[in-house]
Amino acid sequence: MIIRIARKEFTEMWRDGRFRLAALIVFSLLLVSLLTGWKHYRAVKTQHELAQAETRDQWLNQGTKSPHSAAHYGVYAFKPKLPLSLADRGVDNYVGQSVWLEAHKQNQFQYRPAQDATAVARFGELTAATVLQLLLPLLIVLLSFAAFAGEREDGTLRQLLSLGVKKSDLVLGKAAGVTGALGLLLVPATIIGVIALALAAESGSFAQSLPRLALMILSYLLYFGAFIGVALLVSARASSARVALVVLLGFWILNGLIAPRAASDLARRLYPTPSSFAFAQAMHHDIEKGLDGHNPQDQRAEQFKQAVFKKYGVTKEEDLPVSFAGLSLQQGEEEGNQVYDKHYAQLWDAFQQQNRWQQGASIAAPLLAIRSLSMGLAGTDFAQHRSFAESAEQYRRYFIKEVNGYMAVNAKGKDFGFMAGNEAWQKVAAFAYAAPPTGAVLRAQSLSLTLLALWFVLAMGGAIFAANRMKL
Repeated sequence: MIIRIARKEFTEMWRDGRFRLAALIVFSLLLVSLLTGWKHYRAVKTQHELAQAETRDQWLNQGTKSPHSAAHYGVYAFKPKLPLSLADRGVDNYVGQSVWLEAHKQNQFQYRPAQDATAVARFGELTAATVLQLLLPLLIVLLSFAAFAGEREDGTLRQLLSLGVKKSDLVLGKAAGVTGALGLLLVPATIIGVIALALAAESGSFAQSLPRLALMILSYLLYFGAFIGVALLVSARASSARVALVVLLGFWILNGLIAPRAASDLARRLYPTPSSFAFAQAMHHDIEKGLDGHNPQDQRAEQFKQAVFKKYGVTKEEDLPVSFAGLSLQQGEEEGNQVYDKHYAQLWDAFQQQNRWQQGASIAAPLLAIRSLSMGLAGTDFAQHRSFAESAEQYRRYFIKEVNGYMAVNAKGKDFGFMAGNEAWQKVAAFAYAAPPTGAVLRAQSLSLTLLALWFVLAMGGAIFAANRMKL
């Protein structure tokens, strides 16, 4: 019986010219978004690879100079993009694409496309994620609002139930019919998306992307299923099809437009972060005065000098078997790193708490859950940006330590007058970054996945309950 009901619902939707037109529009937008996403991914990936190779070549062939000058010359680290980012760009346009790694400083990320965007960009980008998260639910609303309310007004619902059809079977059949109609749109789009993913990714990265792709598809199916359940629930309880449409459009607006902004604003109030100026000032103060605020930089420098003299059993810098300048520079780095660890950990944790709170707010709007899951699986969420930022910072500390160590060993008697050649720069290994595995991403998104599954179960269960109690 469920199959017969589903076939009947599917046939009626297909015969409706409005559905074909709406589906064609949504499919066209989805296709365009996938193609533009593929083109953007390929362009950015190529640019990053070329830029990373160029900055590495510049480092290896920077010629003869002071090691300290080389440390300030620094290198750039470019955040790699995962293939699934072609469907969801996440926070990448807002947090930056690259960072300059140099001595004495942990720099902010650069090249944020959102900074150069026009006011129109506030309405969002046309990505596959945008189409799936906003337009597909709207299509579901238009397909489902009259599922029960419309048949009740036409008088066919009473006739159908008089034949002995179970109300629960009716709900499941109508849900299957809507799912089948959406399948006409989503199955071809998924095939095209997989092809785009295969063309965009290298052989190894494509295979690694498949588990993430499977989880992304499952997540979106839960999201669509939740919307179908809500639509059928409202249609079963509404007094008319018009009322059902108004209520569902209100829910769509709340879910897609109001809830994300409200959740973001509340998260910032609950877990505030300092301005860029205040953040920089706080770090500068701790570097100058020490973490405890009572140990000035010049005093720490003198204490370090005496500790070095004691270690080597000398009383003058000239008697040291190594370059005191190289040792002193590295000591300054170590002290600065403690300050950066303190302040950046507080900043990252605040952002992480904001994201966690927004995941919890998914209890009020399923869009918040699917948005978090989609970004996480695409590798474009904040957690994976933080992972890259911390990896880049560890590399900065590594290569600065290598350069200072080379200076300490070889610059005795010359200190800052010592000049090193390309053989010194070649001792520094190239920067390499590996994205977090799928399991780690899934653990970070466990709350969003749980709440999205809860939305699906409660929505479908609520639809069956409402149908069993609906008045004819």
